Amino acid sequence: MNRYKEKEVANTKESNETAQRAELHRKIWAIADNVRGAVDGWDFKQYILGILFYRFISENMTEFFNKAEHEAGDLKFNYADISDEEAKEDFRAGTVEDKGFFILPSQLFENVVKTARTNENLNTDLANIFKAIEASAVGFESEDDIKGLFEDIDTTSNRLGGTVAEKNTRLADILTGISEINFGSFQHNDIDAFGDAYEYLISNYASNAGKSGGEFFTPQTVSKLLARLVMEGKDSINKVYDPTCGSGSLLLQMKKQFEEHIIDEGFFGQEINMTNFNLARMNMFLHNVNYNNFSIKRGDTLLKPLHNDEKPFDAIVSNPPYSIKWIGDGDPTLINDERFAPAGKLAPKSYADYAFIMHSLSYLSSKGRAAIVCFPGIFYRKGAEKTIRKYLVDNNFVDCVIQLPENLFFGTSIATCILVMAKNKTENKTLFIDASKEFKKETNNNVLNPENIETIVKEFKERADVEYFARLVDNSEIMENDYNLSVSTYVEKEDTREIIDIKVLNKEIEETVKRIDVLRTSINKIVKELENE
Repeated sequence: MNRYKEKEVANTKESNETAQRAELHRKIWAIADNVRGAVDGWDFKQYILGILFYRFISENMTEFFNKAEHEAGDLKFNYADISDEEAKEDFRAGTVEDKGFFILPSQLFENVVKTARTNENLNTDLANIFKAIEASAVGFESEDDIKGLFEDIDTTSNRLGGTVAEKNTRLADILTGISEINFGSFQHNDIDAFGDAYEYLISNYASNAGKSGGEFFTPQTVSKLLARLVMEGKDSINKVYDPTCGSGSLLLQMKKQFEEHIIDEGFFGQEINMTNFNLARMNMFLHNVNYNNFSIKRGDTLLKPLHNDEKPFDAIVSNPPYSIKWIGDGDPTLINDERFAPAGKLAPKSYADYAFIMHSLSYLSSKGRAAIVCFPGIFYRKGAEKTIRKYLVDNNFVDCVIQLPENLFFGTSIATCILVMAKNKTENKTLFIDASKEFKKETNNNVLNPENIETIVKEFKERADVEYFARLVDNSEIMENDYNLSVSTYVEKEDTREIIDIKVLNKEIEETVKRIDVLRTSINKIVKELENE
């Protein structure tokens, strides 16, 4: 195939993806918009996302059994049509080891939705089904990955309505709406329909939530940039880690961007928020990451890290909460923690940013790379933060600092930065990139388009000085600047103000003064004539 034909095929595929994605988004948001009513969208998202997940795992399990039976010669077999008794006898054994869970035919999404409009016990039936799915993993290796997945989908909650009938009506609306989306045709074409629908809903809820829910959601375009940065120049990594993984979007962007690369041991993350912890695990399943290829744990990463036995990691991507409070030196034992001790100082109590950074550095392998979204203030503030910056620079761990455009993130308009760290640098220099103008303007937020991302990654790879955009700086210069790591300290801003020729300006002023003098003389003459009349 010649390059023109390849380009034509690529353009057709991109066009198909765009059309399919737009249609999917339109349908899924219409359902969400229709059923949420007076319930706040950010609070209600788990019902939409949870039932979307319920449909996915139901169809995933049905396909798992159907494929095996069809290959064995029974082309008419359909798992959804058999009895629960037959399923328990012939299909349960070994399934949890393979899939991580088990669902009886009567519990499948497609069978529940058939009677959703007439089932007076719909809300309690769903609650029992969700409990049964979780219970199916008890005692198996997947128990911790399945436990509590449906915890936030409270089908008996008054948020769904004041009466059982109201609850059932809203649940039936969700079930029916999601059942009417033709995921099958999408799945066999160009987009990851279930995963894409999930991410679209999350991003839309985040954009409408402001600081109450979307402040720390990482937009997909920023996730893509982080993934590209940590994987630049690498064909394979052992595993990827996000110490503040949220709903898992950063981890899964690694999978989406690098299907052709090797990620040997899967995806690891920790999240303190229960709702996001559940969503992250659902998100893994929705993107066909099996339970034995991910490890998402719940807990406080700074005080109770839960992946000590899994480190080190070749790739770390993270968007930790900006400048939150933590216990810091209120717990004197923390200075002896192997993660924080090397810098000689703990991150301040009011700003935990460097605690997350030192944690990530500790978990990074000798050949790995970490890309972390940061609040700009951490690069110039004094005190303990300066001490930690000194440690990072003196030990040559800072690979690159990138200034991002403002208004990229939902709920905050600040211009964030990316800190890239590595332990295998070959020169005592740090790259600074001013990407503040690399964005496309959209209605509510700026975005990084593919060209913007390519421009940044190209400079990260080539490490060339580019006027007003990038500069490779000797670490000795950073020391001379009191360990200030702000991009503006090293990359000059282009002066876009109009250039004024002072000689021309003076001449224009001189001529203007002459005209004013002439005008003043004329006015005085007229006034004098009027006074003499």
